[in-house]
Amino acid sequence: MVKRVIWTVRADHIFSEILEYYIKRNGTKLYSNQLNVKIQSILTLLSRQPFLGVKTSFPEVRVFVTSDSKIFYQISGDRLIILLVWDCRQNPESLELYIKSK
Repeated sequence: MVKRVIWTVRADHIFSEILEYYIKRNGTKLYSNQLNVKIQSILTLLSRQPFLGVKTSFPEVRVFVTSDSKIFYQISGDRLIILLVWDCRQNPESLELYIKSK
């Protein structure tokens, strides 16, 4: 069990952009609020069971996959560090660029 969930500045920024995109696209905050609640509940689950995510080809990076998103994170002592929350409906080539520039 980890004691703290920490978002990198980049992960926070990218997730905020995703939420803003859906606000603009849908003309309402409803879906963005639901998505935020969903991600926060997954992070609560991961803080309790941090090894639920699958190992990636990047050292010490794990990914938790949902139906429409991926959460990339690292476990460091008592911290769960959120590296990226990715909406899988985006261009997959962009994901590769984000990961390589980690």
